[in-house]
Amino acid sequence: MADQLSPDEKLDLITRNLQEVLGEEKLKQVLQERELKVYWGTATTGKPHVAYFVPMSKIADFLKAGCEVTILFADLHAYLDNMKAPWELLELRVKYYEQVIKAMLESIGVPLDKLKFVKGTDYQLSREYTLDVYRLSSMVTEHDAKKAGAEVVKQVEHPLLSGLLYPGLQALDEEYLKVDAQFGGVDQRKIFTLAEKYLPSLGYAKRAHLMNPMVPGLTGAKMSSSEEESKIDLLDSKEDVKKKLKKAFCEPGNIENNGVLSFVKYVLFPLRGEFCIKRDPKWGGDKIYTVFEEVEKDFAEEAVHPGDLKASVEAALNQLLEPIRKKFESPELRKLSNSAYPSASKTKAAKGAKTGGGGGGGAGGEDNELVPSRLDIRVGKVIGVEKHPDADSLYLEKIDVGEPEPRTVVSGLVAYISQEDLQDRMVLVLCNLKPQKMRGIESQAMLLCASIEGDPRRVEPLDPPEGSSPGEQVFVEGYETGKPDDKLNPKKKVWEKLQVDLKMSDECVAQWKDRHLMTKLGQITCKTLKGGNIS
Repeated sequence: MADQLSPDEKLDLITRNLQEVLGEEKLKQVLQERELKVYWGTATTGKPHVAYFVPMSKIADFLKAGCEVTILFADLHAYLDNMKAPWELLELRVKYYEQVIKAMLESIGVPLDKLKFVKGTDYQLSREYTLDVYRLSSMVTEHDAKKAGAEVVKQVEHPLLSGLLYPGLQALDEEYLKVDAQFGGVDQRKIFTLAEKYLPSLGYAKRAHLMNPMVPGLTGAKMSSSEEESKIDLLDSKEDVKKKLKKAFCEPGNIENNGVLSFVKYVLFPLRGEFCIKRDPKWGGDKIYTVFEEVEKDFAEEAVHPGDLKASVEAALNQLLEPIRKKFESPELRKLSNSAYPSASKTKAAKGAKTGGGGGGGAGGEDNELVPSRLDIRVGKVIGVEKHPDADSLYLEKIDVGEPEPRTVVSGLVAYISQEDLQDRMVLVLCNLKPQKMRGIESQAMLLCASIEGDPRRVEPLDPPEGSSPGEQVFVEGYETGKPDDKLNPKKKVWEKLQVDLKMSDECVAQWKDRHLMTKLGQITCKTLKGGNIS
């Protein structure tokens, strides 16, 4: 098909449905001489969802226009973005992304032999690339780096240096992948303009940038992996698809922030060139549209009912998802999925991949899977203990956890340990629970203890290794590099879900799923409660 298209026709196909193009004159110039080279990148964080069909359908356009397309699995970006992907899972997630992205492309009829797949760490750890990172970091100001990543890199109260490196690495990828243009979501715009500003300073060419709009999710806001109700997982069953579409925001006549209509516009029409509204003959029967604007017009005028629109999208979406579901029925891919996302269930797993240019492309979110590194557990020292003024069964403790001021902790240890034995004791404290009042006094953390189920008289505070100091971080083996949440969202019940798998071994060593809890000095233990629970 591409051989039969003129440069202007190729440009129309490359740019259709995009929200913005930077460097269109460069595109025209290249297309007069040869085929365009373009790349799309995705940070391998949370599980991809159906909004990824938006960049996939655009990639199909690029191939029809004769473009040479590279897909980058940005594993290093996934780690730099506030450690959304734990280091030990990066390789597994790259494999998962490669399998699921290829399955998506196959489901929409894209020939894989015309695509080039690249993993970021295959070249981003080279001597040349690393030197360019240093060169770039000597030019880019902190202000520019932070501004560039504001809509892409996870924003936290105390940002890591890695998040400031992220935009610069994405800019360098354009040079090292030897492309003419980068494709991503419009949320990538500030990173794109940073690339245009600074790459020439390194002696590299300024590239063009192609930007997809951000697709509304099923709730009317941006489709996000971090909002379960806003997205449909690629492996969701037909029943789950029906249930989620039934709840989707699709107000009669309202075409603003309508995720169902957007899916028709940005996925179904580009792929099929038409869309069929299926309905009962008494309501006019089926109607085939060949132009999206006619669908939008009929919906705005309430000639198309939301229920009929949802049912028609449901049928079309299931056709796209069925080949992916079948592919992932294999034992090997089920094992890969469970290994790459070890604590995530089918309906809760996808927590925020940003697709396109290191993570955009019309989809967005954040990665909040259930891993123990989200817990901020520290060594503490009890520096004061007294009875709660309004409850004889509670202690009021002051615990040094390595901060300027001690934390106030309310615990029910009165029945198990004397004030004298608790005073000056080294303990373990969970520090990122939401503070809550207990009999009128706010408890700012939780003192962790071992206990025996069914025997309320047997409770012991957990013991850190000898020589420990207040504030030392406690981690689970294999999850050493994760960063704790600033505050655990009580509605998500992260602590409650992780706590179920916290146990004492038969050797009185604290464990999570048979992995030891540790500090840099050794294992966390208790004195006598073998096989006990931890709470």
